[in-house]
Amino acid sequence: MPRILIVEDEPDIARVLRDDLALEGYDAVVVGDGEAAHAATTSSPFDLVLLDVMLPGRDGFDVCRDLRRAGLTMPIIMLTAKTQESDKVMGLEIGADDYVTKPFSPRELRARVKAALRRAAADAPEVYRFGQIEVDFGRRELRAGGAPVDVTAIEFKLLAAFIRHRGRVLSREQLLDEAWGRDVYVTDRAVDTHIVNVRRKIEPDPAVPRYLVSVRGAGYRFEG
Repeated sequence: MPRILIVEDEPDIARVLRDDLALEGYDAVVVGDGEAAHAATTSSPFDLVLLDVMLPGRDGFDVCRDLRRAGLTMPIIMLTAKTQESDKVMGLEIGADDYVTKPFSPRELRARVKAALRRAAADAPEVYRFGQIEVDFGRRELRAGGAPVDVTAIEFKLLAAFIRHRGRVLSREQLLDEAWGRDVYVTDRAVDTHIVNVRRKIEPDPAVPRYLVSVRGAGYRFEG
């Protein structure tokens, strides 16, 4: 389930965006200013950001610039009532992927969100390599030293989530959403068990993890 961060200080607009995206199957989170956006993106992974330009305090241009400086690569779609070409050019030059002017139709925004997520997926490497490991997303295969490794569907989803958010801590709750979805009841213990299984397949020494490390009290982080 793709996670979308909505940065919008108008409660009515934020609620409409959140509810509309939720109906499309997205996990939408709302924050009201730039500081909250920074906190949200540093503590939790998102697949796309909808960013209003006119925010209290720091405007959306500053927020977009900071997200890119922090090395975050998820698509950013800026939302604004400003229609001047110079504003659109500025947004795109500082790292936004798209620029939507208000008022906009929910249908148009949904289409732009889908297109941005589709482009991001297309830009992802077909095969991701680290150490002696190859993760083939096209074939949904795991290989070690060129030899195929048996991997379950859940294990592959977990590994794909870690690679997609490499360098960031993922909580057990986030991993549950990534691998099983929100409609399935799975215990934290089950997540830990699957992590152990993944380590056995990717780590030179599973007892001393190099790639899939535990972060006490927070979750796990992939460092491949």
